[in-house]
Amino acid sequence: MLKRTLALTAGLALSFCTLLSQAAETLKVSAIPDEAPTELLRKFKPLGAYLEQQLGMKVEFVPVSDYPAVVEALATDRIDMAWLGGFTFVQARLKTGNAIPLVQREQDAQFTSKFITADPAVKSLADLKGKTFAFGSVSSTSGSLMPRYFMLKDGIKPETYFSRVGYSGAHDATVAWVQAGKVDAGVLNASVWEKLVAAGKVDTNKVKVFATTPAYFDYNWTVRGTLDPALAAKIKAAFLALDPAKPKDKEILDLQAASRFIETSPENYKGIEEAARAAELLK
Repeated sequence: MLKRTLALTAGLALSFCTLLSQAAETLKVSAIPDEAPTELLRKFKPLGAYLEQQLGMKVEFVPVSDYPAVVEALATDRIDMAWLGGFTFVQARLKTGNAIPLVQREQDAQFTSKFITADPAVKSLADLKGKTFAFGSVSSTSGSLMPRYFMLKDGIKPETYFSRVGYSGAHDATVAWVQAGKVDAGVLNASVWEKLVAAGKVDTNKVKVFATTPAYFDYNWTVRGTLDPALAAKIKAAFLALDPAKPKDKEILDLQAASRFIETSPENYKGIEEAARAAELLK
């Protein structure tokens, strides 16, 4: 009886260790929900398959409901890596103290936001006084924080300048709101705008860009600070190895709206932290 009990205990211990090993061999990845969930998954699938091949481990995409959920998941080690906007990275870094930005797309060092409208009379922000306006998510760098920061620098406080300010929740939703006439104007990131135009998902005879923000740092791929440094280094190397001259790599890069990935560092996002404090979005 004792032998059987010991054998059962050993078996259970072995099964538990196997489960832990399998969990450790799965890289859990997420992203801020700045587009529809189906679109985020479509964009990630080829990248996930590539990372599995390069890392020799399973890669699982974990969708989240909103921007704060990504920060919380990183802080509690429920995910290992996330695609973050600049402001979300600042929030994650402040909350965890050790979140590590690995890479960004080349254009993320010079990112911009586009102000759009379907009203032919609107030529500038001056024409929008007393009208309705839409940001994306409250936590979005390119869909809220930086446009707001630049407006404040120009003496425009959205809540008093516009008759109503709304938050669509995502960049593609902002375009839909403007195109449907739900708001007079809105702002979204340049990359999503260009993608929607290229895909024919926006009527450019109706909706137009009337202003562009100055450049700023934005998106990056960030890992939790407690991730094995050797694994983090392998992930970074995998991103940096993506070559637009190779067809399969170009497919991945195109879906990420990237010409290539380059290294980044926390220092690149100090300007975003300053903008967030100026806009009173950080305490």
